[in-house]
Amino acid sequence: MDSVDEQLRKNHPPETKETYDRLLSQGYGDQDARRLIASAVASESFMVLTHEERFDLARYIATLRNLPRVPTSYAWT
Repeated sequence: MDSVDEQLRKNHPPETKETYDRLLSQGYGDQDARRLIASAVASESFMVLTHEERFDLARYIATLRNLPRVPTSYAWT
C-alpha cells in the first residue's frame, strides 16, 4: 500500500484523499479504506501491465469514485 500512502501524502491525485475521506465517513476504518483504494491501484496496474495500456487517470479516478464497489477489470473472466 505504499502507493496509496504516497498518493495521500502528496494529495496527488486529490481524488485519492477525497475517496479516503468518503470511505471513512461511510464507516470504513483506516486500513479498510486504504485497502479499497489499493484495489483501484491494482486494477489500473493490471490494465497497464497485462493489456500494455498507458496509465489512464480518468479511468483510475472513475474506479476510485465507484468504491467501495471493488473493481473487476483485473478479473480473469
